[in-house]
Amino acid sequence: MARLLHIDSSPRGERSHSRRLTREFVEAWKQAHSADVVTYRDIGRDPVPHVNEPWIAAAYTLPEQRTPQLQQAIRISDQLVDEFLAADVYVIGIPMYNFSVPSTFKAYIDQIVRIGRTFAFEPEDSANPYKPLVLGKKMFIITARGASGFGPGEHNEKLNYQDPYLRTIFGFIGITDITFIHIENDELGGTTLSQSLAAARTQVAQLVGR
Repeated sequence: MARLLHIDSSPRGERSHSRRLTREFVEAWKQAHSADVVTYRDIGRDPVPHVNEPWIAAAYTLPEQRTPQLQQAIRISDQLVDEFLAADVYVIGIPMYNFSVPSTFKAYIDQIVRIGRTFAFEPEDSANPYKPLVLGKKMFIITARGASGFGPGEHNEKLNYQDPYLRTIFGFIGITDITFIHIENDELGGTTLSQSLAAARTQVAQLVGR
C-alpha cells in the first residue's frame, strides 16, 4: 500500500485544466491501486499562510526550546511537512503564472522546505552542506499553460522558469524522480488546446498503466 498526496494550486474551479487532469489521474490511479490511500490538499482555494518573522524564529529554534507562541507559529508548517513526508507519491496540479508558479504554491513550498525536516544543514561539510531528507519518492506534476513552446530547444524555452524551479527545489530536498505532464495553449483554445489535452490524457493513461 502506498500513500498518494494530491495537491491542486489553481484558484479556478471547473474551468481549471490542471484540476481536471489531476482528478482524472488520481481516479485512474485508485482504479489501478485500490489499496492506496489518497490525501487531498487544495491550496488554490484554501491557501497556506506566508512565512513571517515568528515562523522563522520557530523554524530555527529546537522543538524542545520553543515557547507556546513559537509552537503556534510553526503549527501549520509542521502539519504540512508531516503530511508531505507521509506520502510516497505526489500528484500536483500547477498552472503557469508569469512563466513560473502561483504565489500560493510558492507559499506552500516555503512552508515545507524546512531545515531539520526536509533538508539538513551540515556546515562542517563545506563542499556540500545541504543534505536532502526526502528520499525514495515519486512526483507527477501537471501544468497548465496559456501558450506553448516552453520545452528544451523550443521558442519559449528561455521564458520557462516553472519546470527548472520545481526540479531544483524538490531536488534540493531529495525528490528527483519527477514526471511533467503539460497542458498548453489555454489562451488559444480551439484545436490546439484540444490536442494538448488529448496528449496529456494519453500520457496520464500510460503513466498510470505503467
